[in-house]
Formats: sequence, C-alpha cells, structure tokens
Amino acid sequence: MGGETETRNSTPLPKLSAGPVGQQIHSIYKERLRQFTDRGQYRETNLISKLYEGRGVGQDYVKLSVYSVPNLDRPTFKEATSERFKPTQVGESFGPSWSTHWFRIQLRIPKDLLKKEHLEFHWDANNEGLVWTEHGEPLQGLTGGGERVEWVLPDAWRDGREHIFYIEMACNGMFGNPTGGDAIQPPDPNRQFQLAMADIVAVNLAARALFVDFWIIGDAAREFPEDSWESHEALQVTNAIMDAFIKGHKSQESILEGRKIARRYLGDHVDSDKVYESGNQAIVYAVGHCHIDTCWLWPWAETKPQQYKWLEQLYPFVYDRVKAKVKAGKFQPIGGSWVEHDTNMPSGESLVRQFLYGQRYFESHFGERCHTFWLPDTFGYSSQLPQLCRLAGMGRFFTQKLSWNNINNFPHTTFGWVSLDGSQVLCHMAPSNTYTAEAHFGDVKRSVTQHKSMDQDATSLLIFGKGDGGGGPTREHIEKLRRCRAISDKVGLLPRVTMNVSVEDFFDRLERKAEEGTKFATWYGELYFELHRGTYTTQANNKRNNRKAEILLHDIEYLATLASIKGIVEKGSSSYKYPKKDIDDMWENVLLCQFHDCLPGSSIEMCYDDSGETGERLLQEALAALGFLTFDSGHGTPVAVNTLAWQRSELVKIPASAATKERPQYARVGGARGSTGVASVEPLSESPHAYATVKEIKKGVFELANTHLKLNVEGGSITSLVDLSINREIIPKGSKANQLVIYDDRPLYWQAWDVEVYHLNSREELPAGNTEIVEKGPHRVSVVTETKISEKSWIKTTISLNASIETRASYVEMQSEVEWRENMKFLKVEFPVDITNTEASYETQYGIIKRPTHYNTSWDMAKFEVCCHKWADLSENGYGVSILNDSKYGFATCGNMMRLSLLRAPKAPDAHADMGRHHIRYAILPHTGPLDHRTVRTAYEFNNPLSIHRHPSPSSIASLLSSVTLHGLPSLILDVIKRGEDDDDDVSRGQFPKRSGKSIILRIYESLGGKSRGTIKTALPVKKVTKCNLLEDDGEEVGIREGEVRIELRAFEVATFRLWL
Repeated sequence: MGGETETRNSTPLPKLSAGPVGQQIHSIYKERLRQFTDRGQYRETNLISKLYEGRGVGQDYVKLSVYSVPNLDRPTFKEATSERFKPTQVGESFGPSWSTHWFRIQLRIPKDLLKKEHLEFHWDANNEGLVWTEHGEPLQGLTGGGERVEWVLPDAWRDGREHIFYIEMACNGMFGNPTGGDAIQPPDPNRQFQLAMADIVAVNLAARALFVDFWIIGDAAREFPEDSWESHEALQVTNAIMDAFIKGHKSQESILEGRKIARRYLGDHVDSDKVYESGNQAIVYAVGHCHIDTCWLWPWAETKPQQYKWLEQLYPFVYDRVKAKVKAGKFQPIGGSWVEHDTNMPSGESLVRQFLYGQRYFESHFGERCHTFWLPDTFGYSSQLPQLCRLAGMGRFFTQKLSWNNINNFPHTTFGWVSLDGSQVLCHMAPSNTYTAEAHFGDVKRSVTQHKSMDQDATSLLIFGKGDGGGGPTREHIEKLRRCRAISDKVGLLPRVTMNVSVEDFFDRLERKAEEGTKFATWYGELYFELHRGTYTTQANNKRNNRKAEILLHDIEYLATLASIKGIVEKGSSSYKYPKKDIDDMWENVLLCQFHDCLPGSSIEMCYDDSGETGERLLQEALAALGFLTFDSGHGTPVAVNTLAWQRSELVKIPASAATKERPQYARVGGARGSTGVASVEPLSESPHAYATVKEIKKGVFELANTHLKLNVEGGSITSLVDLSINREIIPKGSKANQLVIYDDRPLYWQAWDVEVYHLNSREELPAGNTEIVEKGPHRVSVVTETKISEKSWIKTTISLNASIETRASYVEMQSEVEWRENMKFLKVEFPVDITNTEASYETQYGIIKRPTHYNTSWDMAKFEVCCHKWADLSENGYGVSILNDSKYGFATCGNMMRLSLLRAPKAPDAHADMGRHHIRYAILPHTGPLDHRTVRTAYEFNNPLSIHRHPSPSSIASLLSSVTLHGLPSLILDVIKRGEDDDDDVSRGQFPKRSGKSIILRIYESLGGKSRGTIKTALPVKKVTKCNLLEDDGEEVGIREGEVRIELRAFEVATFRLWL
C-alpha cells in the first residue's frame, strides 16, 4: 500500500496535435448548401444529375400525333379522338391562347428501362393538360412549367409493347396568358406554347427522397435561430451529406449513405405515414386543399372541372372516383355555398341561395351537408354571414384573406365572429397566412410564430396545395410535411404537424374546448378587408346586371308562386306549372357570376362576355298565367303590378304610345293608400298639391320645386336644396351637391382590385356644363347637363323632381348617361350635406352597418372606401340625408361629404374594363327625424319600379296577389315569397323525397336594428305554419288563427316561415 500510486489509463486524445482545425464559418457553409440541389452551373455534378436513371426519348419510344381543335372549341373525348390526327414532335409550338389540342401518344418502354424501380411519363409544354386513357377516362391533370409534369406509368406497360393514351392540352398557363410576364396583365390572345418534353423517365427514388431530406434539413439550418443547437446540428448533417456524396463519387451508394446521415436528424420513418404515429401531440393540422378560381385570369370554359356539378356533367369517370374517396373518408367535400362567392355585393337573398343550392348539392350527391363554411379567398366578409351560416347548418367558418390587409394587422387567429343579430360562428384564420401553402418548413413554423390566439388555443390549420388554377397537394408537399414532423419528434423546436385529420376534426376539438369553458375572443360586425376596395366599382355593367337579375328573380318567384296556386285559391284547375327547373338554372347562373373574381370585376375580359341576364320569358309567362296583358295590347284596364310587400302610391310614366294631351304622360298608382299586388292607375289632376315646377331664375340657374322640396341647379350641380316642410337648407353654404369629380387611380399593383388612399389627393372637379330644361311639368320636371370629361369621354346628367304625393317621400333623382374612355381614372359624385355625425349608416344584406366618418385611428382611415347596397345615410338628431342608387356599391363618407363611386378605368387584367356606355340612376332623399323605414322602403321602390300592364278584370286577381301580406312595425320587410323546395310535382327537383302538398316560403327580416312584432295575414287555405331555417328544414310550428300569424323578430334577425296549403 504505502507509497504505491494507481496508474490511470491514458486519454484517447492524441498527445500531439495532428494539425490546425478552424472554426466553421457558418455563413459560408450555409451558402454552400444550395450547390447540392442547384439547377444552375452545378447541376451536372450535384444531386440533380442523379434524380433519373434513364430516359426513353424520340419516335422509337414516344410517337406523337395531334388534332388541333379549331375556333377555341371544346370537343368531348369521343369527338376529338374521332378526328384526323397528324404527326408532331417535341419542339413544335401550339396556340393560340385558350385553344385546345389533343395528342395521341403511342408509347413503348425501352428494354433497358423495363426493370427500373419507378417509371414516369414527363410532359411539359408550359401549359395545362389532362391525361386520358385510350378508352376515354380522364386520369390526372398536368400543370406545366416544371410543376406536376409527371404521370406514373402503369406497371402493366412494362411488356415491351406499344400502349396508347391521350393528353388534352389547354393553351394557358397556371395563371392564364398574361402579356409580358406580369400575372395580372391582360392576356395575350396569340400566345404559343412549345412542347419541350415528352419522355419516358426512370426515377431514382432514393435520390428523389434525399433531395427532400436535404431540402428540409437545410431549411432547419437556415430558419432555426442561429444560436440554437438545432440549427447547428442541421448544418452539420447537410454538409456531411454533401461530403459523403463527393467522397462516393456520386454513386448510388453515396446517395444511400446520404439518406443514412439524414436519419440522424429525421429519424427512421419519413418514408411513410408511420412518421405521424409517434404518439406525441401535434398542434398544426395539415390539410390538403385544391383552391380553384372559377374564373379569374382564364374564361369560364377554361376553368378546371371545378364545382362538383361540372365534374359530374363533364367527367363522370372522375366524379365517380371522387364519390368513392368521399365514401372512404379520404376526400372531404367542403364549402357550403354554390361557389366561393363575393360576400360584399350579392343581396341577402343571393347569400341565402348560395347556401341553399350549395348545401342541397352536397347533401344529395355526397350524403351530408357541410358543417364548415369554407371561404378562404374573397374580398371582405359581410356582417350578416354568421347568422346566415347558422341558419344554413354551419357553425364554423374558415378564411385567411384578412392577412392581406395593407394598413392594420387583424388581431385574431381563432375567435368567435358575431353577426348583427348576435348569432356567432367559430372562425379560424390560418396563421401561415395562405390557403395554398407549399408545405415548406417555414409554413409549419409560421403556424405558431404568427398565431395570435395562443392564450386560448395553440392549434392551427395548415392548408396546403397548388391553388387558384387548381392542382391541389403534390408528392413533394406530402414528403416535406413528413420530414417536418420527423424533425419535431427527433430534434424539437419546430411545431409538431400531423395529417390524417379533417377540417371537421379540427373544429370539433375547438368546439369541445369552448364547451369546456375556453372563452375565445370575439369580433362583432363585418370583417372589413383593407385592400381591394376598387372591386366595389370595377366592371360597372356586370354589377348592374347582377342587381337587375336579383330583382328579376324576386319578381319571377313572387308571380310564379301565386300563379301556381291560383287553381287552389279559385277551387279550379290551372295548367300553369311552377317553372322550378328554369328558376333553378337562372339562380345557378346568377350565383356563378357572383364568384369572388367575377362580380368584383377582377377577371379577364372573356369572363364578362360569358355572364349575363336571363328570365324575361319566365316573368311574362307568370304574368300571362295571372291574366295580365301588355299595356300596348289596348285591351283591359290599366293596372300596375307591385311585387313589393307593402302599399305603394307613386308617380309612374305611361308608355309613350298611350300618352296624349288629354291623357298625361304620367299617372298616379295606388290612390291615397296604394295597394300590394295589383294597383290602380289613376289620372293625375292639375291640383296645386300635385305639381312640380321648373324655371330659370337667372342666367344658367334653374329652380325645381314641388310642395316638399326646392332646389337650385347650376352647371349640373345642386347649389341649394331646401326641405320646405321645415324650411331647412341641406347643402352647406358655398358647396355643391351632385358635383362630379375625377381622381387619378393608380394603385400599388392590383389595378382592377385596389384603390389606394393617396388617390384622394388628386381630386379634380369636372367643369360645369350647359344646362337646359327637358321636362316642364306639371307632374315631373327635369333639367339636363352635359359635362365634358375629356376628349373621349362625356357624361349627360338629368336631374328630375316629381310632383309630391302625400304618402310618399320626395327625392331628387339623377339619371346619367356616360361615355367612358378613360385610362386609370376614378369618377365619383359628391354630396356635401349640412349634417354632423361621427358615423354614417350603410345598407348591407339584411341590415345596416355603421362606419366612421373620421380618420381618428388607422382602423378608421382604412375605411376610406366602403361597400353599400341600395342606400347610404348620414343623420343627426332630428334630420338626415340618404343617397339612393340602382346599381352602385362603392361609397365614402368623410366628415359631411357623402361620395358615391361611379366608374373606374383599370387596365389589368381586363384592358377594356368599363370602357363604353353606362346608364346610372341615383337620388338624394332628405328626411326629417332619424334614419328609419322610409329610407329602407324608398330604396327598394327606387330599385323595383312599378310595371304598367292591362288586365281584363283586375278585381278578380287582386285578392290572389294580396293573399299574403305583412303588418306591424314597418321595420319588418317581407323580402321573398317563393314555393317550398321539394313540394309536389310542380316544384320537386333533384334527389330529395317530395313533400306532400304545396307550401309557400316567406323570408322576413328586421331592417333597422330593434326587436319588432308583426302579423302575417293570409287569405290562402293554410293548414299550418312552421318556422324554417334557410335550407327549409321545418322547426317549431307557429300558431295561425283566422288567417293571422303573429311573429316577433330580434334586431336584424332573418326569419323564414313555411305556409302549408
């Protein structure tokens, strides 16, 4: 023991240094990574050169022939393949834009590729295509331009024999055919597409997998914090892979070694879904998504087979495959509406029909309605959507467009969105800020770093897949997400992502949390989009057609409903059948045109050539079934048809063919109290209470007056407007109403979409024009002014005032005819009013939204241009002014300046947007007291002019046309009368069981924002009344006694009732 010492083993560290070792310069080693997968100068020596093991090229293996379809036609497979094909080859070009070319491919796999692991056919003409079998079965889309150019060849074709298939080429790229490479520029009509590739390719699957390994680990090196272990380790792993590849002289063994090195960072399960089975809780739910713009930078016919109805009609083979996947739980139809529609400008009833037609289609074809309203890409969200969603069976809402706001950052990710009536939906906005994610490392990372509702719940949806032009998830998306999940489990720091869950699974979990007490933040009212404000105005005629079509459908349904029950009421028979199919077809066309790039005006010109109005025939048939004749027939008593649900008494113009000196050009409809349905047409007296006058009070100044209003017009502008009932001047001293102004309109980029706040700095008044009298009374007076806008453009505005009618509010009406040939200009009309309020009111669907008239905060200033429907109002205590319109949606109120937007002139994506002739009507309606039913109803009447007809026996039809009426507080609006869905043979359409008997649907809403009571009165033989949802599912029974049904609606409530006959 004593003195002995224990000898330690020597350290494995060599005693002498082998040489200097330097510190890694991380920036250099990170920059080095791109060399391994770069397609530039190193592609022949890096991993790219090893992705493919061989190719079959040329006529010996791929024989091509083509049929080029003339005249931009779209033949079916059978039609196209029966035509004569001519030989073609790689290198040839095809066009022009939007044309279709069918290729017959006769393919034989080379002997040296027959036993390769994985064979694909690669086709790239930088445009879209569709692969068809020889027997006419569509298999797969092709994107072109390096994206989704591959089609996996069947193993059965490894027999050395020739096999035939077809490719349908569409001469447009993923984003149409823009001129000059800028995606939103108008399309080049003569674009040619060169076929660059038509090869049989043997894919090196190990190299392809290593490519994705390296990509995602490289992202970890770049995107994890520089001072983190995770970033350092990722950099070491990726550099080690490159070193092994170089050391192995690019051999297959070096590729396999690279994959082995990658497992140090990724683990062992990235090649299958097993990677998601670690048992660790994920917080990012990745859902594959195919976003298809029905029209945008391509015309309707060039759209991918989008909505399922088109798929069913045009590609039944694919449709059946989709249905099978839905049944197996691998494909989730989602949406809830007919198309991904605009929500700013469609009427309330149009929004209802989007849900009605959409949900009925989903239920009848896939066996289930949607529970989530899916609307990722539209330009703002109406304040009544939560209520309508709930009434359509959906309590969840997904979107993300507000992430595009260019002024304020929307503060929530997951929240309760509350409607005007108090209804709410659970809303989620993907924090990755996209609905077409590429499934990058950064997309997964941002799903947490940009999540704004982490205090309540940390989970989020990651919506990935090629979009806008369709495409959906790709192989690379799936592979990248597997590796992201692997990093989360093996290394950490990256949010854990999972698949194999549905959108409904995600929302189910959120709803359970809410049920268990989690209080999500709330947002009340509209989700205003702080961008794309120009879409309220662009493509004015399309918007006018939309408004007119909505009104026409309202009238058709009202008249057709009554005509279809005429036999019941009269206890006789009727040959008239409710034109359900025609009405449905018309509604579907209108709903299609309300797609979020069509109605807003942000599509190419060809989209607007495709959309238009229909229905005049249906209207005339319904009128004829009710016994009405045209006025010019000369037979029967003159009558007016009132399709609104309240009594009207107003001045109408008699058809010119019937007006004489003895018979004035104007008549009064409805007498002292007016009438619903059919109203009498009475001659106007020359009494002092039924007159309007006009006179030139001094050179160029004209005074128009009736017993309610007096106004002065000078140079086309209104310099004075006096309410004679209280002797109040409405126009501030020195100001001019109906002042036309023009602005320079050059947004930052999105021409058809945007108008930016700085355009207000370029305001320029149009010069006064010459004014002359064109109508001298005594029942209507008018002056007309023609104003020069430029050398190419002019506007002719007629200002009119009718004789006063005691039961009707008086307004000053403007009718404008415009020849518009401007370039990036914005035309508006101003109404300064002597009213003070910090808020203005605007009609929205089924309600009113109030917005600031000041710029106190950036949130206030962001609303420098807003959407309204038939009216906007500025009121103070005791008095107010409303501006009515018949086809406009853009508006602004700044201080006491009310400004209606008329026309824009963007040059992209439609170079001719709004060019040509326009007809516009608007009016100024002063009113004593607060904003009330007078504005709401007068705006309806302004948009629904009475039509004059003749009837052989008006009294015989009057009771039928007024057989359903609404009484009570005037804030209640009976907006729709229609036949019930799935009634007897008159109405039933689709795959739903028929109801026994007939029923009538009434849609009523409270328009002013307060609880209101009323009574439905009917002379029809009603058996019972039920309250329904928008899908017409019957709810509680409502009592009816002696033909009266008492109802009560909360503020801004939309209620639907069914009358069972």
